[in-house]
Amino acid sequence: MLKSKLRKKILKIRTIANVKNIKIDFDKIIDLLKKEKIAKKSIGGYYPVNSEVDDLDILKKFEKIKFTISLPVIKKNFKMDFYKWSFNEPLKINKYGIPQPNSKILVYPDILLVPLVAFDNNRNRLGYGGGYYDRLIEKLTKKKKILKIGLALACQKVKKIPINKHDKRLDYIVTNRFILK
Repeated sequence: MLKSKLRKKILKIRTIANVKNIKIDFDKIIDLLKKEKIAKKSIGGYYPVNSEVDDLDILKKFEKIKFTISLPVIKKNFKMDFYKWSFNEPLKINKYGIPQPNSKILVYPDILLVPLVAFDNNRNRLGYGGGYYDRLIEKLTKKKKILKIGLALACQKVKKIPINKHDKRLDYIVTNRFILK
């Protein structure tokens, strides 16, 4: 199935699933960090839009245990970077209608929470088609080792994601029902 058709199909399923009432267990993510022996305390999240799995409660809990929180800022040429943010700081709305930090403090997260449209058993992800996260992951992995965790609903799993050479595989996918390792 073509990426565009698959994307449309799964977005419809995700919208019907009403993700606002479904939460990802914070402890599952903490357990992954312990398993990976991640001691660094910098996490990149996202502000959920378009029925994405809500990671704000997770980020709030990380902030309480003194992690540096960052959110993406979309830039020109399908690129983005992460900037420091705290829950007591205002956000501004970008041209896509997505809240993003006002901060000018660039962050290279050690842990990256990644939204996705669909995923498969090989931890391949289908996004919205802009390649923002693939470019960012490429850039960050040249600078340091990062842990890439996709957040999704179990109903977003498909048999096979069509991939190309630019697509980046995630380390884990955490859903409301299971974890793919």
